Parts: sequence; C-alpha cells; structure tokens
Amino acid sequence: MRDIGCCTWIFGNEDLSAIAARATRAGLQGVEIHGDLSLDPVQAGRIFRDAGLRIFSITPGDADISHPDADLRAGALDYYRRMIDWADALGHDPRLGCHGLVQRIRPATTQDAEDGHLADSVAQICAWAGDRPVCFEILNRYESHQIRTVAEGLALLDRVGAANLFLLPDAYHMNIEEADPAAALRAGADRIGLYHLADNHRGAVGDGQIDFAAQLTALDDIAYGGPLIVEPAAPGPDPFRTDKGPGYRDRLEDILTRSVRAIRAMGH
Repeated sequence: MRDIGCCTWIFGNEDLSAIAARATRAGLQGVEIHGDLSLDPVQAGRIFRDAGLRIFSITPGDADISHPDADLRAGALDYYRRMIDWADALGHDPRLGCHGLVQRIRPATTQDAEDGHLADSVAQICAWAGDRPVCFEILNRYESHQIRTVAEGLALLDRVGAANLFLLPDAYHMNIEEADPAAALRAGADRIGLYHLADNHRGAVGDGQIDFAAQLTALDDIAYGGPLIVEPAAPGPDPFRTDKGPGYRDRLEDILTRSVRAIRAMGH
C-alpha cells in the first residue's frame, strides 16, 4: 500500500499538534508541511514524529522567483535558501516543493524573459538543495502563467539540467490542463518526484469525475515510489482562502478520511 499524506496549509493556522491528530484519525502516514518559516522546525519535526507521522515534503510559501525586478526575485530566492535550512532542521528528510507566485497569471514583461528568470532561479534553488530532491509543482492557467503541463515541466527540467530536479503533477490541475492525465504521468516517467491529488471540484477522491484508477495505474507503470499527497479544499468560495467558515477543518478531515478509503479501495 502506498503512503498517503495531506498538505498542512489546508487547515490554515491550526496548531500542528491538532493537525497531526487529524491526519492520524484520517488514516494518513504523513504530511506535506507548509513552509512557514516562523514555525520552530525542531518542534514541528518532533510533533509529527511523536504522532508516528512523517513529513514527506514541504509546500513553499508564495515567492515570485521569476519576477523581472531583480531585487524582488532576490528576496524570493532568499526565502528558498532559508527554507532549505529550515528543512534540514525539521528532520524527516522531506522533498522540497517549488513553484512561482500563485495567482500571477500573466507576465509583467515578456513570457520568454520570465521563463528565463524562472529557469535561472530554479537552478539556483537546486544548487542550494544539494542532494535533496526539488519538485517543481505544475499549476493550472488560473494560478500561473508558467509551467502548466507535464510537457512544459519536462522542458524546464531539460533547460535547468539539475539532477535533483523533478516534477510535481497534481490531479486537480491536470484535470484542467492535460488532455490525458494518465498519459502525461507516463510521459513524466522517472522525472516525477511527487504527486498531489484531489477530485475535479477539489473535493474528496472519488466524489467527482477524475479517473483516479487510471492515474494510479500510470504511477505503478512508471514505478513511482513516492507518497500520494491529498490537497483538498473545503466547499465554498475563494479557492485561495482556506477558511470556509465554521467547521471547515472538520469538513476537511472528513474529505481526507473518505479520500484514504477511496484510494485503499482501489488497491493502493
């Protein structure tokens, strides 16, 4: 059976001990922790370890690593440099997530120039990370103007040329951008380092229209050995706001619990 985790950012600013308890009740084996560098990494690592959970990976905070302003870009890169040190202090040996500024959906200058800035920044992040895997997250067109498909992600990997750089496809985003998500996963093959999933409405696995059986079979075919990271949102408006009103964290816990059951029922 595959390890299954969830992103901690979905619970907003809830105490990490409470998040660990929710993850355990939902039947998860670990989490993808939000890269909130104000958290004490040693304490955070201990909380999840004491709960019997692993920290599989880190979701970065928003940092515009392709912005044309060199000072803004340098500040974004400094966040990643500090996040790498923070990851070392966490323990658990997590993979590092990486992406551009969420909600920037058009270039401020030209696409070519900003694609160049992105590649240069990702190369720098990979150099700082050393042997630690860096997984570039592929987002949809409503969240990013860069790297929206596995094919575009593979082109980025080729351009950067770092041995520790991999892709992070997400079933929810692929539902928008890929004509055949399972085929896209097979095309990514051993260059896929992490995988996120939620159904087409960002709800529980199996509650919507995505063919998860096909995607999980594709992951088997490419010998993907990483965890499945469930990243849902509670029902409600504003996809960029986690808090959907009273009780939203309980609803998220239920979504996670049902997602785990659905994945296990598919033999994974």
